[in-house]
Amino acid sequence: MFRLASSSSSKALSLLRTTVVDKTTFSTFPSARFLSAATGPAVFDKIAFIGTGKMAQAMINPLIRNGQPQEQVAIYDVSTKAMKGMQKTFPNIQRAESIGDAVNDADMIVLAVKPQNVNDAFWEQFPKDGKGPHKIRDDATLLSICAGVPLQAFVPSGVQKIVRSMPNTPSTISQGMTVWCCTSNLTTQERDHVSRLLHSFGKAIYVDDEKFVDMSTSISGSGPAYIFMLMEAMIDAGVHMGFPRETATTLVYHTLLGSTLYAMETGEHPAILRNSVTSPAGTTASAIYELEKGGLRPLVNDAIWACYRRSLEMGGKNPAVGPGRSKVMGETTQVVHNYHYSGPSGEMKTFEDSDSDEDEEPSKKSP
Repeated sequence: MFRLASSSSSKALSLLRTTVVDKTTFSTFPSARFLSAATGPAVFDKIAFIGTGKMAQAMINPLIRNGQPQEQVAIYDVSTKAMKGMQKTFPNIQRAESIGDAVNDADMIVLAVKPQNVNDAFWEQFPKDGKGPHKIRDDATLLSICAGVPLQAFVPSGVQKIVRSMPNTPSTISQGMTVWCCTSNLTTQERDHVSRLLHSFGKAIYVDDEKFVDMSTSISGSGPAYIFMLMEAMIDAGVHMGFPRETATTLVYHTLLGSTLYAMETGEHPAILRNSVTSPAGTTASAIYELEKGGLRPLVNDAIWACYRRSLEMGGKNPAVGPGRSKVMGETTQVVHNYHYSGPSGEMKTFEDSDSDEDEEPSKKSP
C-alpha cells in the first residue's frame, strides 16, 4: 500500500492542522458561523453510538484520542462482527447488547446508520408515539449523521434535543468538514458541547437553516468521493504514460495536497491561482482547453445538484430544485422528473416536470 514519506506527510498534516480559515469568510453569510468559543475537546459522561460504520469510526477515533475515556463510550450495531472489530482497536469500549442498553443514561447519542436503516435502528425502539420499549433521557442530546433525514423526523419520538450534522470521512484523521444545525431548545452550553465534539475531528460550521445541511451533503459530505475519483483518473493517466503506479500516486497525492494548502495559505480565488500557472499557448493551457471542451464545469455542477436532490428525496422533501436539463452527445434531450413528496395532510403527491425543448418558444430552443 502506498504511503507518503513520513517527513513530508507529517509536515503537510502539521501545516494543514495549523492553517486557520478566516472566520470573516462567513460574515456575509449569517446562517453559517463557527461555534468554537470554548477550548478543549468534549468529554461526555456517556456517549452512545448506534451504528459502527465508517462515519461512526471517523468520529470515535479522534474522540478517544482527544480524551474521551473508552469506558464512557457505548456502541451498538446489528453486526456483532463490526462491534468486535471496534473493540480490537479500543478494548475498553462498552459493547451494548441492545439499543436500549446503549442509550441508557447516555447524555449524548449519535445515530450513525444509513438513512434506509433508521427505521430498524430508531423507530422500532423509539416509535413516533413515544411509547416504545426504551426511553432517551430528557436532557440527552441526539446527534444524527443520517443523510437526508430532517430534524423534524425525530420530534414525534419524544426526543427533546436534536442535532443534525453532515461530517465526512477525513474526520478519521481530524481533517473532517462538518456542517450542523439543531433544535432551538439546546442551551448555549449544550451547543458548545456539540461544537467541541464536532471540532475534535476537523472544522465545523453551525447553520441556522437546515437546508444548508442538505446542501453540504453534496459538497463536503460526498465531496471526498469526487476528489478520490479525480485522484484515480490522474494516477491512471500517469500509469498510462509510463510512470510506475507508486510514483504516479505520489505525484498526484502531493499535487492535490499542496494545491489545497497553497490556496488556503494565499486566500486567492482558485481562478487567479489557475491563471497564474497557465501560460499562453503553453502545456497547461492545452490541458485546460480539453477540460473546458469536455464540460468539466457543468459536469461537476450537475453531479453536485444530483447529490443535493437525492438528499432532499431521501428526507421526503420536494427534490425539484436546480438545473434539470441533460445533454447526450451534444443533443439536448427531454428530461422528465417524477417527484413524490408528502403534502400538508400527509398524503403523497406526485407530479411531473418536463424539460422538453418542445415546451420552449421557437426563439429559445437550443441550437
